[in-house]
Amino acid sequence: MAGSVKNAEDHKNAIKYRSVGLTDRKIKDDYPLKFSDMGGIMVFSTSAVRPRVEKRAMTPAERKVIFASSLGTVFEWYDFYLYGSLASIIGAQFFSQFPKTTADIFALLAFAAGFLVRPFGALVFGRLGDLVGRKYTFLVTILIMGLSTFVVGLLPNYATIGVAAPIILISARLLQGLALGGEYGGAATYVAEHAPHGRRGFYTSWIQTTATLGLFLSLLVILATRTYFGEARFAEIGWRVPFIVSVLLLLVSLWIRLQLHESPAFLKMKEEGTHSEAPLTEAFATWSNAKIALLALFGLTMGQGVVWYTGQFYSLFFLQSICKVDGYTANLLIAWALVIGTGFFVFFGWLSDHIGRKPIILLGCLFAAVTYFPIYKAITANANPALAHAIETVKVQVVADPADCGNLFNPVGTRVFTNSCDVARDFLAKSGVRYETVAGPAGQPAQIVIGGVSIQAFDAAQATNVKAANAEFAAAATAALQQAGYPKANDPDIVRMTHPFDFNKPGVLPLIGLLAILVIYVTMVYGPIAAALVELFPTRIRYTSMSLPYHIGNGWFGGLLPATAFAMVAQTGDIYYGLWYPIVFAAITFVVGALFIPETKDRDIFADI
Repeated sequence: MAGSVKNAEDHKNAIKYRSVGLTDRKIKDDYPLKFSDMGGIMVFSTSAVRPRVEKRAMTPAERKVIFASSLGTVFEWYDFYLYGSLASIIGAQFFSQFPKTTADIFALLAFAAGFLVRPFGALVFGRLGDLVGRKYTFLVTILIMGLSTFVVGLLPNYATIGVAAPIILISARLLQGLALGGEYGGAATYVAEHAPHGRRGFYTSWIQTTATLGLFLSLLVILATRTYFGEARFAEIGWRVPFIVSVLLLLVSLWIRLQLHESPAFLKMKEEGTHSEAPLTEAFATWSNAKIALLALFGLTMGQGVVWYTGQFYSLFFLQSICKVDGYTANLLIAWALVIGTGFFVFFGWLSDHIGRKPIILLGCLFAAVTYFPIYKAITANANPALAHAIETVKVQVVADPADCGNLFNPVGTRVFTNSCDVARDFLAKSGVRYETVAGPAGQPAQIVIGGVSIQAFDAAQATNVKAANAEFAAAATAALQQAGYPKANDPDIVRMTHPFDFNKPGVLPLIGLLAILVIYVTMVYGPIAAALVELFPTRIRYTSMSLPYHIGNGWFGGLLPATAFAMVAQTGDIYYGLWYPIVFAAITFVVGALFIPETKDRDIFADI
């Protein structure tokens, strides 16, 4: 058989299956194609393509597809997390006209904006991907992401160009969020449409490792740069280096992606003329398709998003902010848990090819919902034993006028509370103290009652010197808490690691094990999700349809989890109460998914266009 398709007008739309690295003999053996003899040249058409379950090994070209798609997605996550890790420094550089607290708020709001616009990026680039192709769309997304990051590294600060600096910075962040909204759907769709039937879960699971690897990469580059420059010089100029060197990753990713072919499923659709002229309208204005997108959100990605953020982000917050574990130790513990758990992304992707996507994802949600409370209580007991004991034995009350108590929702962690009740509750929540709020006399400042000792909170609106009043209140409350049995910040029983292999310290190995379980839950819900979403939707609107529920589930339900969970802790005085946020949504996903989501592992994505 000849090694190429006849280059004639009549056959210009023939699919080149060598884009997935198959030889002519392999194509003939594994796909029931229609062959015709055109002047001695065998031409294959895709009109009868119905791939069956593949048992063959991954070809070099398929490995290249996975590597190129995953590398680009790692790079985009690297860019995205880079900003979050350096938000405080960026605030000082680009919002220096404001007080530090306000500058931090603006910097973190700019970071949050990247999460909030992700669904809009899914709509914009999803539509483009269904109209012009998967390959070209995620070339555009990676280019936008990379250039936006590079610009941040070169951007003059506020002291140099004034208000133009924060405007350009926020614009770059919005572009990054939009690009990330389009990148994931493109990479997942592209890999799935190249994967052999029966192995899509395994192939797409490699994409699912990229968020973790991108976070690792950003932290490693920042750590190396900090070490080289030193803290003072890094805060002044060295912080730009991780942004600037990202252009090298961009060039490598672009070079690799430019060598790829369009996906076979998209080419088949274009050959047969069945592509959608209006993907957004068809995906979301047609109830039969919109219903699937809603089910995908509530029956898959909502639970997946909250389980992911609880396992990888809220656990880090809980260790540092609630259990008072130092940042170095907390990050090491999470890092070791990720090292143990990351391989399970691929394992559960592979397993989903055999037993299905649905049972693995839904079981991950169920296990999380059932075990979060005991796991997090065990984390407290091992990370800070004295805190765990004090929570159970020391009674703490906030006695306050109910009218003085507002909501404590603090989405970027830098909101300043002024009412005495809110000041008291915010202090106790950040101190990891369990308390209850009791109605007090109307018009009276709030008091914290700890073992018979009362400490009056202050009203920031009436204090002549807020900083001094806050320091006096915090010192008095801290002393009373420690007298009652709550541990000091440097309590020797709090788990502490002095180097990455410091496993002999009490509590270290149990904590790594508990955190690894949380990460394994993440891999259960996240490993098979790309294949499940790809298989739910027809080729003609696949990119558009799968991207939106994914980014709402992860960017909104997941992205808002840390702030919302902590607000729930502060509002109730129960350090574990915030876990109800992921538990409820994971449970909803389990029920909706079990009742309404079909199993998709055996679907032929070439057949339904």
